[in-house]
Amino acid sequence: MGNLAFAVRALRARNYRLFFSGQLISLIGTWMTRIASSWLVYRLTDSAVLLGVVGFASQIPAFLLGPIAGVWVDRWDRHRTLVFTQALSMIQSFALAGLALTGTAKIWEIIVLALFQGLINAFDMPARQSFLIQMLERREDLGNGIALNGSMVNSASLVGPAIAGFVIAAVGEGYCFLIDGISYIAVIVSLLSMRISIPQARRPRRDAVHELKEGWHYVRGSLPIRSILMNLGLVSMFGMPQSVLMPIFAAEVLHGGPNTLGLLMSAVGVGALAGTVSLTMRRSIVGLGRRIVTATALCGAALIAFGFSHIVWLSMLILPFVGFGLMQQMAPSNTILQTIVDDEKRGRVMSFYSMAFLGMVPFGSLLAGYLAARIGAPRTMMVDGAVCLIGSLWFARRLPAIRQIVRPIYVRMGILPEELVREQ
Repeated sequence: MGNLAFAVRALRARNYRLFFSGQLISLIGTWMTRIASSWLVYRLTDSAVLLGVVGFASQIPAFLLGPIAGVWVDRWDRHRTLVFTQALSMIQSFALAGLALTGTAKIWEIIVLALFQGLINAFDMPARQSFLIQMLERREDLGNGIALNGSMVNSASLVGPAIAGFVIAAVGEGYCFLIDGISYIAVIVSLLSMRISIPQARRPRRDAVHELKEGWHYVRGSLPIRSILMNLGLVSMFGMPQSVLMPIFAAEVLHGGPNTLGLLMSAVGVGALAGTVSLTMRRSIVGLGRRIVTATALCGAALIAFGFSHIVWLSMLILPFVGFGLMQQMAPSNTILQTIVDDEKRGRVMSFYSMAFLGMVPFGSLLAGYLAARIGAPRTMMVDGAVCLIGSLWFARRLPAIRQIVRPIYVRMGILPEELVREQ
C-alpha cells in the first residue's frame, strides 16, 4: 500500500486530482478520434500519402507556431488558456461528428479540421506542460506528476483504440467523434472546479520578438536542453509516425479490419502504460539520461522487428516494446527539462518541447506516407527503426557532457549530494 501511495503521490494535490480525472476521460475520446480519423481517411481514399497528409496537417502548427505560442503562454493566464483550448477542441470534434454522421465528409474537410486541431494544440501543449507546476503543491512531486500524465495518456491509448475499433465496426466513425466531443465536458468541468493558489511566474513584458529570441538563445545555449530536444525530435519524426501507417498494416499486411487496427494501437498502449508505471516508482530523476539512451534504442529495434512481422499475434507481441520505448524516452526528457529550466522561461522552453514532440511528427508522417507508397509500409517501418537506433548512439556520446552540466543544478536543488559531484 505504501508503494502504491508513493507511485501516485502527485494526486495528493487537489487541483492535480481534478485535472487527472477529467483529462483521463477526455483522452479516451481523443484516442477514439485518432483511430476513427485514420480509418475514415483510409476508407475514403485508400491512400498512404493522404494518411500522411492528414497527419501532417494535424501536427505542423506545433512546429510553425511553437516558439511564438510559448511567448504568449508565458504572458497569458495558463488556466484560462486551457479552458479555452479544450472548448475549441470540443467544437472541432463535434464538427467531425456532424460530417461523418451525415455521410458528407470529404478529404479536404478532414484535412482542414485536422489543421484546426493542430492550431489548438500548438497553444494547448505548452500551456498544459507549464501549468503542471501550478497544480502540484510540492515541487518534488513534479517528476511523479509528469509520469502520471504519461500513465493517463497511455491508459487512454490502451482503452480508446480498442473501443474505437468496435464502435467503427458496429456503427461507423461518426460516433467515435461524437463521444470525443462529449468527453471534453469532463476536462472543462475539472478545470473550472480548480482553486489556483500557486501564482504563475510573471516578468516585465517586453517586445514579443525580443522574448522569442531570448527563449531561442536560452535553448540553444544549454547543451542538456538542446541535446534532449534534438533526440526527442528525431524519435518523434521517425518513431511516432508508426501510428499513421497502422491502417495499412491492419488492412494490407495483416489482412484485418478496424478491430485489428484498434488491437494494434492498444498493443502500443500496453507497452507505453507499462513504461509509465515503472517511471512512477522512481524515487529520483538521477539516471534518466541513461534511460533515454536505452529507450530510444529499444524503440528502434522494435520498429524494425514489427516491419518484418506479417502475423497478427507476433505483431501484438512486438508493439508493446515500441510503446514502452517511446514512453521511456519522452517522459524522462520532459522530466529533466521541467526540472532544470528557469521558471520565467518555462512556457517558451516547453513550446520548443512541443515543437520537438509534436512538430516533427508531421514531417515524419509525410515521409512515412511517401516511403510507404514507394517501398511499402514494412520497409518504411524498418528505415524508421534504424534511424532511432542511430539517434540512441548519438545521444549516448553526448551524455557524459550533459551530466557535467546537469549535476551541479541537481545539487543546488537538493536532488544530489554535493559530495557526489566533487568526486566526478
